Amino acid sequence: MLLAYRLPREPSTPRITLWRRLRRLGVVQPIDNLVALPLDDRTREQFEWLAGEVEDAGGEATVWVGQLTSRAQERELVARMTSAVEADYELVIEAAEASGGGRRTLGRLRRSLRDIRARDYFSPPARQRAEKAVERLAELTEAAR
Repeated sequence: MLLAYRLPREPSTPRITLWRRLRRLGVVQPIDNLVALPLDDRTREQFEWLAGEVEDAGGEATVWVGQLTSRAQERELVARMTSAVEADYELVIEAAEASGGGRRTLGRLRRSLRDIRARDYFSPPARQRAEKAVERLAELTEAAR
């Protein structure tokens, strides 16, 4: 899925809001004002929703279904998306292993994990390690009660 968009420079709030939402979706940005995600029903709905918001803010948006012309390009795009979420999973692992427990820390890490999963389309190995690290922290937290 591709979303091409253009928003007026002023006010800046719609541009900032759009970019934050795009980041939460885990988009990759091949060029300015063009973002991509793997095609599925959820991403199609999200892009169509965002396109409507862009138009409501006085901008222009088009949602495209595209196909890369080479396997190398596809691998590069997948690698870019995967490396971004892998880095975030590694941060969760480090935080869970460094923590001595605590319900607040556990809750924060569970929320982080949920947010990362929402933009994880290819499930790298770090995902399972992060989930296990948070599970171990949950066990420590329960044992300390």
